[in-house]
Amino acid sequence: MFRPEYLKAKMAENKINADVLSDILGIDSSTFHRKMRGDSEFTRAEMQGIKHALYLSSDDMDAIFFNQELAEMQVIC
Repeated sequence: MFRPEYLKAKMAENKINADVLSDILGIDSSTFHRKMRGDSEFTRAEMQGIKHALYLSSDDMDAIFFNQELAEMQVIC
């Protein structure tokens, strides 16, 4: 489950706005905004680019892009 509010917070921490991040990712800003709204998903390469651009930890990535409860359930199984 994508949580755009977490990504926005990390962008603010790093003083990177949507236009700059979309440039870093090599995608059009309108595409980036659609992905932020949940109209389409970020690709694995884009997620990796976001991780590097915003200096995100694995825990940050889990909080932003993945459902933590699902991840914990898979470890238990």
